[in-house]
Amino acid sequence: MRFVPFTVSAVITIALIVCLDRSWGSLPPLGRLLSPQEGFWQNATSISKDYNEDLHVPGLKGKVEVWLDDRMVPHIFAENSTDAYYVEGYMHARDRLWQMELQSFAAAGRLSEILGNKMLNYDRQQRRLGMLYGAEQALKAMEDDPVAGPAINAYSDGINAYISTLTKATLPLEYKLLNYTPEKWTPLNSALLLKMMAADLAGGANDLVYTNARQLFSKEDFAKMYPDFGDSIDPIIPRGTPYPAPSVKVITPADSILKAAGVMLHFKEDKPDPDNGSNNWAVAGSKTRSGAPILANDPHLGLSLPSLWYEVQIHTPEMNVYGASLPGAPGVIIGFNDHIAWGVTNGAEDVKDFYLMQFRNGKQQYLFNGAYRNADLHIEKINVKGEPPYYDTVAYTVWGPVVYDNVFPDTTTNHQFLAMRWKALDPSAEIRTFLELNKAHNYKDYLAALKYYTCPAQNFAFAAKTGEIALWHNGQFPLRFKDQGKWIMPGSDSTFAWQGYVPQEENPHILNPARGFVSSANQHPTDSTYPYRYVADFDLFRGKRINEVLAADSQITVQQMMDLQNDVLNPFARAALPMIRKHLPVSLLTADQRTYWELLDKWNLQSSADSKAATIFNIFWDKLQSAIWDDDIVREKTPLQQPWEKTTLLWLIRDSSMKFIDNIHTPEKETLSQTILTAFAFAADSAKALDKEHKLEFGRFRGTNIRHLTRSIIPFSAMNLHTGGGRHIVNATKQVHGPSWKMVVQLSEKTEAYGIYPGGQSGNPGSPFYDNAVQDWVQGKYYLLHVFDPKESTDPAVKFKVRFSKG
Repeated sequence: MRFVPFTVSAVITIALIVCLDRSWGSLPPLGRLLSPQEGFWQNATSISKDYNEDLHVPGLKGKVEVWLDDRMVPHIFAENSTDAYYVEGYMHARDRLWQMELQSFAAAGRLSEILGNKMLNYDRQQRRLGMLYGAEQALKAMEDDPVAGPAINAYSDGINAYISTLTKATLPLEYKLLNYTPEKWTPLNSALLLKMMAADLAGGANDLVYTNARQLFSKEDFAKMYPDFGDSIDPIIPRGTPYPAPSVKVITPADSILKAAGVMLHFKEDKPDPDNGSNNWAVAGSKTRSGAPILANDPHLGLSLPSLWYEVQIHTPEMNVYGASLPGAPGVIIGFNDHIAWGVTNGAEDVKDFYLMQFRNGKQQYLFNGAYRNADLHIEKINVKGEPPYYDTVAYTVWGPVVYDNVFPDTTTNHQFLAMRWKALDPSAEIRTFLELNKAHNYKDYLAALKYYTCPAQNFAFAAKTGEIALWHNGQFPLRFKDQGKWIMPGSDSTFAWQGYVPQEENPHILNPARGFVSSANQHPTDSTYPYRYVADFDLFRGKRINEVLAADSQITVQQMMDLQNDVLNPFARAALPMIRKHLPVSLLTADQRTYWELLDKWNLQSSADSKAATIFNIFWDKLQSAIWDDDIVREKTPLQQPWEKTTLLWLIRDSSMKFIDNIHTPEKETLSQTILTAFAFAADSAKALDKEHKLEFGRFRGTNIRHLTRSIIPFSAMNLHTGGGRHIVNATKQVHGPSWKMVVQLSEKTEAYGIYPGGQSGNPGSPFYDNAVQDWVQGKYYLLHVFDPKESTDPAVKFKVRFSKG
């Protein structure tokens, strides 16, 4: 009889072992996940952990020492640059391996391998954008480069040295949750991450929606809806700056582009956040209280945990650099050294054009210059977790890959084949620019570094201890004829190709201006007198506000520059409210609605977290914008783009009877006063409902969510943060987007620097250094950035030491 309970117990035990050792749907093997020896318990890190360590790693040339401060920022002291990049790779991997690999998978179109078929269309899009192809082209250029090649290889070796130490117990938590293990890192992974940044910052284009709009609206209306220059601009290079005659000329084709490519497109291109941008400025010592230049930078990108950036100091005989590095790439991207500081903002130029192709035999051949050419067919094998692989065929043409065709994004495109010419797919070694800036001593070195930079276009602000300040709007900009790049062009004719690039030395730039500062905030780089043409959607109000503040003071301090980065004054609302007051018939508001009008009318224009008026204004303007444009723009089968808010506002100020105020779906002709009254009544009624729920304060109404990279694991996220700021505001914080790194550097004899980003150094949700800076970031605080000298090993700010030696 004893055999029966033994048998039952054994069967249950075996069943449990089998069940707990396998995946069930999206669940990982629970036995492994819950194991005290190997599971998630092993990822919990004590606040009192001792990080002192002696490590023996292969491949080092000499000894390297890493000092960790109270925020776990590594300060790398190496005898040569190659060892420094090796150890930087090791430290990046130690703290951010899963993040680095996930982002490289996302760039390459491989997310289906670990997240399943819900990511299949995303992966197909990445393959069709040529992200892997572009990374391969970039890698060839980097490997051939005498500076970038050794750096990228040493960096990869350091990552792999860390990966080789991992066990089931020490795997980062997300690998355990998603039930997979890391691959060996290669320099191609780094190239993929850099291309992902290019896609984020130079992946937008309006060709598809503008092609539709140009066929639905007159030439005059189109020019007003999507103007090259608005009524009010405050460009990066001050208005009135003289430019020399262009050294190269552009030839305009005789044929009409619209006539040749006059098609209606019934699908919409996925584009990056239009507010991917930044602020930067540099102030000359003549305008600062200390007499030393000050440089500030805060890149505005999608917010996530782990954070996009990783702080680091790298000290070698060649350089002593500190700043924000990008996990997955060597060196410092935004930062300063003993001699200079630099910061970047997005240039915003569209460097992506689409061409309508004529194919025959499926995707085998396409027409070009009167003859058919063979397409280069890439068979893309997309592995899908738990399912058979998916195969997609991407045709490459003389222009680049065919992104959209009769099987993607859907089967309703009626055999329209759109090929893409994108600067980001060309061979390049942008990383060299940053590696050179890391060790630059002066303006001459800065200029030499910029010559290696091509895409995405960036505004490089510069300041030096010798007193110079400068800014270059830098990248390789296509030579285009007027309106080229605004809409789809015929792909069968080489006449419509780019005609080279603007010579780098003729890119917009400024050195030591008389006004005593340089700045950029994704606005127009120049006024209309600049001799070359560029295509982009540029911001306006952030740049105007920054210039207004910098121009008004001649005793600028570091604290004032922090205050400016945290500035929440809404200059868009400041421009809009006089127009609203003029046209809103207040007497027609109900008593309740009038209460909320009084809140808005008396608003101090501060979009702070506790402001109720900021919420009312945002609801009102969104409703007004929709009331004016939705009847014209929202069409069932024809994707169009709503004109920018700045365009609408400036047009209404100029012309209160502009034709688009009228709703084409109603028999009467609406006026601006009627439309504003309706929009404000809606905003006031919405505000009343929010007020009852105690959600009218802007930080409660919108707030900010810093999501985990998976976008789905809420406990690993920082949600419902009470933030102010927003679009058009210097503090550009939005719901899931905003200042991803804030840095202010005073280049006095002893450099004084401060910075913060919304997260922490560790990518491990079980670490106290995972999100330790989030609340300080919300409150607008900064940390002193410790730049250690090798002689300061006993400084109390040095908490731990990790010693690397060859072994």
